[in-house]
Amino acid sequence: MLPSRPSLSPAGQRSRISRRGLLASGGALGLGALLAACGDSEDAKSPEKKGSWSFKDDRGKTVKTNGTPKNVVAYIGAASALHDFGVECVGVFGPTKLENGKPDVQAGRIDVDKVEIIGNAWGEFSLEKYAALEPDLLVTTMNESPTLWYVPEESAKKIAALAPSVGILTGKASLTGVIDRFGELAASLGADLKAKKVTDAKARFEAAAESVRQAAKTAKAKKLKVMAVSATKDLLYVGTPDDFTDLRYYRELGVDFVTPDGVGEAGFFAELSWENADKYDADVILVDKRTGNLQPEDLKKSMPTWAKLPAVKAGQTVAWYNEPQFSHAGIAPLLESLATALQDAKKVA
Repeated sequence: MLPSRPSLSPAGQRSRISRRGLLASGGALGLGALLAACGDSEDAKSPEKKGSWSFKDDRGKTVKTNGTPKNVVAYIGAASALHDFGVECVGVFGPTKLENGKPDVQAGRIDVDKVEIIGNAWGEFSLEKYAALEPDLLVTTMNESPTLWYVPEESAKKIAALAPSVGILTGKASLTGVIDRFGELAASLGADLKAKKVTDAKARFEAAAESVRQAAKTAKAKKLKVMAVSATKDLLYVGTPDDFTDLRYYRELGVDFVTPDGVGEAGFFAELSWENADKYDADVILVDKRTGNLQPEDLKKSMPTWAKLPAVKAGQTVAWYNEPQFSHAGIAPLLESLATALQDAKKVA
């Protein structure tokens, strides 16, 4: 996403000119000078300047810039959604590449070799790499407003000094609403929401949602219960459908979920020791696919109580992408997979 750069005010030019030169000239000293320059310029913050681009994010904050942002850096999940709508980011942070160099599951359809990765795990965010990209805009998600996901708290002020940010609420929100918000942001950044790729994806999403709706009716007749889990060597985490945007949408389509008790104040999960892994009856289990969580094949080998669960013995486990790409292209295949699982599943618990 590197077409011609937008015109800049004199203050903006002073800030931009310094970025690479300062970084090249002196590492941390250069970065410190750059941050000071950005703070002094107050580009896109001064009330005397009227930005030609603006977007009201889910913090209720209206972000304005002098020209449509071109160099967009985003959390990998946000970058994936924008990609599906036709906007490419120059840099990403968050789980992007595995140790073997292959794309992380959260990278979606992004070519991970064509973007600058400024952080690949929790707490990683290279200010130097970020500044070198000359960012116009940072985009990330939020589980709760106004906390920006994967933006390290200890360096948040320095990150904010380099470029304005947009936060899209994805936690405890409407799934279709989140998709629409990413579509709105993408359109504001120049994407064509009438492009065939985009409209085809929406049609596929709508058809897939209907397939889940119909499969859920069949599942209800069979009295099937579905449980969503994340698994580690120490604990089994059972997801509560009230808190997950995707699970709540699936429930709206008719899927009958296990709702665990004992969910902590933070919400999202109830914790079970492996000795109590059979606490809830489930005929189909959605298993967190994110890197760092144990997968069904690993669990069968290392956790005897997992192998004894009726759904596991019946082979009725499905990958759960609980940080999905919030786009029609990202969600459609997940709906299709769920519909197939519900259609084929038998009552086993």
